[in-house]
Amino acid sequence: MATPKQTAAGTWRVQIEVRGQRDAATCATKREALEWAARRKTEMLAMANGKAGEIKTLADALDRYGREVSPTKRGELKEVIRLKAFERQPLFPGRRLLVDLTPAHLADWRDARLKINSRGAVLRDMVLLSHVLEVARREWRWIADNPMRDVRKPAEPDHRERIIQPAEVRAMLRVLGWSKRKPVRSVAQAVAHCFIAALQTGMRAGELCGLRWDDVAQDHVQLHAGKTKTGKARQVPLTPAAARNIECMRGYDPELVFGLTARSLDAMFRKYRTRAGLEGFTFHDARHTAATRLARLVDVLDLCKIFGWTTATRALVYYNPTGSQIAKRLNASAAAPTRSPR
Repeated sequence: MATPKQTAAGTWRVQIEVRGQRDAATCATKREALEWAARRKTEMLAMANGKAGEIKTLADALDRYGREVSPTKRGELKEVIRLKAFERQPLFPGRRLLVDLTPAHLADWRDARLKINSRGAVLRDMVLLSHVLEVARREWRWIADNPMRDVRKPAEPDHRERIIQPAEVRAMLRVLGWSKRKPVRSVAQAVAHCFIAALQTGMRAGELCGLRWDDVAQDHVQLHAGKTKTGKARQVPLTPAAARNIECMRGYDPELVFGLTARSLDAMFRKYRTRAGLEGFTFHDARHTAATRLARLVDVLDLCKIFGWTTATRALVYYNPTGSQIAKRLNASAAAPTRSPR
């Protein structure tokens, strides 16, 4: 058994070793040091034997995931809040040992959630919880199988197709005090230019708020890996009008193009939408509006590159050309002059 040793500061230091793996802790009392050593030795033996699930609960997995995995993600704060919220949900098996956790327990939790929450919210939480369990299986070796794999997921929610109408755009710009000639002096005016940028480029609110002047080129902006929702870098093209809108922000903030946080942008947008007497759309709907417009101008693959979609499934929601439109493109391509071979 490990023997705690008292330090000069009056605390107790204890060190243990299990199959070549060492760990140590400093405790306030000798008794606490002995208890820690016994508990930690049991954990290390279980992990060495591939049986950590016999002493770890689902809540333990959520806690470790929040400490080790969430900090590597762009949305760390929101995800940690979501992880803590699991324990307050009805029928959530947080105190159940991982070795005893079954698909039936998770299905009961899913059904209880569906009675009070939307399919989209439940589906997002199931995806997060499944990843927690998958990390516990693959990296921590706490479980042999991921029980979420055998739990039926609710159907995907209907795709939101709210298009912001031109009259609504004009009303928002008017109440925000937008002017394409006067320099930007207020947060409301910065929100107006950010709104226009979203309509012109389809960039997300977080991407626009994180955009720096160093990322802006003459005909495109560079979104770096870690600053996008997918975690992958991409370039977003700028039309002359979009470039002029961004240039209007020069002098407002020395580093950030729009000088806004995602939270302040959301709050201000909602506030001025109400002041304009409008409802039924969010700032994110500017992205849908942009996608609908750009889908008429570029092909599916280019649309995916602009919006950062990894599959064409999302793009096909917006890309719905008629047979006549495709025929016109083919005819235009056939009529274009080609260079004769030498």
